[in-house]
Amino acid sequence: MALIPTEGTARAAIEPGALHRLRATRENVHWGYFDASLAPALKVKSGDLVYAEAVTHHAGDAPDLMMDDALHALWRAIPEHDRNPGVHIMTGPIHVEGAKPGDMLEVRYLQMTPRCRYGSNLAANWGYLYKEMGEKERVTIYELDEGANHASALYAYDFEGKYLTPGTITDCPVCDRQPALDGVRIPARPHLGTAGVAPAVDGRVSTIPPGRHGGNIDNWRIGAGATMYYPVQVDGALFSIGDPHVSQGDGEISGTAIESSLNVTMQIVLRKDFQFPTPLLETADSWIVHGFDQRLDQALRNASLDTMQLLEEHLGLSRNDAYSLMSVAGDVGITQVVDATLGAHVRLPRGIFPKLGQK
Repeated sequence: MALIPTEGTARAAIEPGALHRLRATRENVHWGYFDASLAPALKVKSGDLVYAEAVTHHAGDAPDLMMDDALHALWRAIPEHDRNPGVHIMTGPIHVEGAKPGDMLEVRYLQMTPRCRYGSNLAANWGYLYKEMGEKERVTIYELDEGANHASALYAYDFEGKYLTPGTITDCPVCDRQPALDGVRIPARPHLGTAGVAPAVDGRVSTIPPGRHGGNIDNWRIGAGATMYYPVQVDGALFSIGDPHVSQGDGEISGTAIESSLNVTMQIVLRKDFQFPTPLLETADSWIVHGFDQRLDQALRNASLDTMQLLEEHLGLSRNDAYSLMSVAGDVGITQVVDATLGAHVRLPRGIFPKLGQK
């Protein structure tokens, strides 16, 4: 029987535990890093529900639209020199009672609600085509139509110089606002770009590269209704979320998604009954295995090898059968190409295993 629920198998019933609220205040966030030595912002038991605020560090791209009093206070409370070595504002960490290295943290994302109706996309200096675009940085501000579940461009402006300081606040009322993408509608896909457990290393670990702990995976499918499995690295797991997005395409090619703050409701479940080497995503119809490396071909090779492991160890296939199945039913994708550590993924439809788990 598979340890991970399949199409024909009901998800393991976990009675909801206590509901906790985790606001994005100075005491509850860390800007730009994971750190195994951080004191927990919250302690939970397996099965507990958490309502947490995830804040985008790009709110300053349109402060009149994307920053409220609470966010202005947060910016003032964390000086620029303490926003490193990464860029993302992380809410947490959350200590999970009984979590030990070798366990898996199952995070069921139940709801993701925009904090405001606006978001920002930055064509950045780390974007894939920065040189080809004349080494120019440009901000496009989007407005979200919640009823129609789509976003449309409100205006754009050129960013002077290079966007280097996390949380830069731009005084756009005096900038050159330009029309953009007239008549184009982008499907809303609220999701978390960055989330994960604390890596088992000393000191701060940048939020920018994805890895075994999770981090900046930037897969738009990590939204409401999805479940992520993170390999626990340290006692208590120390799980944090950040880098919220309203929408993104595979690749995140200009450098960012539509960055916008989200309120996230999730259930955190401690799993001691299986292991997996990398963050594993389960959606309503698929499993998605991630691979990371500085070279895209190696990232894809890593994702493919871990997919083989999923099929062999957890779904009971022989190695030869797994290899064949990956070729005829697996979909290979590029998750993102704009971090120093690139991401690829392999998607397997769950519906091709209708009898697995019923034996």
